[in-house]
Amino acid sequence: MNGCGGLAVLKPEFIVPKHQFKSNIDLGTSLTTEFEPVIKKAKTDEDIIPSTSTTSDNITEDISINDQQTPYKSKKQWRKEKRGQNKNRPMRSEKLRNDEKLCKSYIDGILEEPCINPEKCPFLHDVAKYIALPGTLKSKIDKECYVFKTYGRCFRGLTCLFSKSHTDTENKNMVNIELWTQMKPVFESTHGNILDRDTQQQLRTRKFDFSQIDSICNNVEKAIKLKREAKLNVIPVVADETEKIIKTIGPITDEDEIVVRPEEIKKVDWKNKLYLSPLTTVGNLPFRRLCVDFGADITCSEMSLANSILQGTPHEFALHRRHPSEKIWGVQLCASNAVVAAKACHILDKVGVEYDFVDLNMGCPLDNVFQLGAGSGLMCRGNKVESVAKTMSAVLGSKNKPFTVKMRAGVKTDKYIAHDLIKLCRDSGVSAVTLHGRTREQRYTKTANWDYIGDCVRIATPMSLFGNGDVLSWEEYAEKKSRSDVSGVMIGRGALMKPWIFQEIKEERNIDMTSSQRMEVIQRYCNYGLDHWGSDYQGVETTRRFLLEWLSFLYRYIPVGILEKPPQRINERPPKYFGRDEMETLLASPNAADWVKLSEMFLGPVPDSFIFLPKHKANSWS
Repeated sequence: MNGCGGLAVLKPEFIVPKHQFKSNIDLGTSLTTEFEPVIKKAKTDEDIIPSTSTTSDNITEDISINDQQTPYKSKKQWRKEKRGQNKNRPMRSEKLRNDEKLCKSYIDGILEEPCINPEKCPFLHDVAKYIALPGTLKSKIDKECYVFKTYGRCFRGLTCLFSKSHTDTENKNMVNIELWTQMKPVFESTHGNILDRDTQQQLRTRKFDFSQIDSICNNVEKAIKLKREAKLNVIPVVADETEKIIKTIGPITDEDEIVVRPEEIKKVDWKNKLYLSPLTTVGNLPFRRLCVDFGADITCSEMSLANSILQGTPHEFALHRRHPSEKIWGVQLCASNAVVAAKACHILDKVGVEYDFVDLNMGCPLDNVFQLGAGSGLMCRGNKVESVAKTMSAVLGSKNKPFTVKMRAGVKTDKYIAHDLIKLCRDSGVSAVTLHGRTREQRYTKTANWDYIGDCVRIATPMSLFGNGDVLSWEEYAEKKSRSDVSGVMIGRGALMKPWIFQEIKEERNIDMTSSQRMEVIQRYCNYGLDHWGSDYQGVETTRRFLLEWLSFLYRYIPVGILEKPPQRINERPPKYFGRDEMETLLASPNAADWVKLSEMFLGPVPDSFIFLPKHKANSWS
């Protein structure tokens, strides 16, 4: 078997024969269906979302389409529906009712602080009644609480699903005083509320003080306008050879422009760093911690909308929590103009978000972002790019922070424009640019153009430039970095498929992860999730939801010992195969139901009303 047509080359003994394609293998792993909604209880697949799956005996992408088997009229329509996001996916599982929740005043089993309004409080005030609830007894997990083990105290108390490990016989929440005293500063630095009510009220009533930012923005815009007018009013004169031009306006200086000297801005050493890409949904704090454990040097928050920050949306601020293990950490903003972006980073600075740099997203290909002129839509607006670059460099320079930009090679498939924008960024004070070697229309199909990235490196000098795209092994990292001479490499999907890629690169070897080792990695992610989102019912289900989203990428990893010709390429999918043991087979399953089984091994049974469908369809894979 060869590697043509996007298929990875596996050792023959692991490949599943065609006659077994329609049968199930050990542990219930399906070999035929991808991304079916996982639904428990009354609802059926058709009630939730129209079926888009097809069954075929052909292991290539040449899928036979006919009207009797599928609602699609053509293969082209089927492919179009299979890519991008599952936008009409079902809502999340139901939450607990108020009468099933314990009031926070009783969360430690004893009344430490009286309930503010007991008469109107909708939650339970009877510990014995709460413990006796069928749902409470059913949901408890007989495992050690990671939060209690790490910090010496679990703030979820009796509501923690692992509370058996930190409650006494009288149903009181226990505290390891010695450990808690030592770890309390660490806990408070990562678990406090970022947005206080007073600031939120000021933002929503538009009373937040932006006078400093308005002044900087006005000065920058004025300077840009004067320079553009100067260019328009320069007229060539041929009568007098000694004087080639006549300036029709007065002398132009940069006195109205905020000039930040390079030595005044905090230095970040970008050279030879491994940069974890900002990843929406899956690039959360627990996943970033996991990648840092494996050697990631630079991390960044998930993309946040600058407009939502200005509106005081709590969810948007929650994206900007930083773990102490993240040594170089930045905030990524998505905005369509300079003023909104500048005000957003000013707000984050004022509420105490300790970032090392701010990154502007100019690469997001999503339609709803592009149509607003943000993300990759900003690449089409050269004047706006100049305004954003100069304004953000000035604003962040005043805060002693560097400004970076992430962009794609272009918007249209056959037209690269990044080199012009990189030159503009270089001349506007941008500290570093990350270039994804694909255009917006290419999304994640085709191959990233690292030759073009190399051309842009020479244009960007002396500004640092990171390359991004198609790195899934240390060999690819070394080859692409050497060919392009980039300052560093950003890794996105490669880290989702195998977070240990950073360790592989630093040790220059392929790591053959066994199933038990991969299960330990998943356990670590779950622990970090319970630490971040909480170990009560809501926290466990949030951890489960993000774990399942990550597993929709993790299952694509092909163990080195199964590959005939390692390393694995990022857009190569394997034929149907058995693992070296039952657990490895389960970890390789493309069936969402099997991912749920994996989650139950770490987070207990799913609720009766549980629904899951992956966010990403990933057409470049399937």
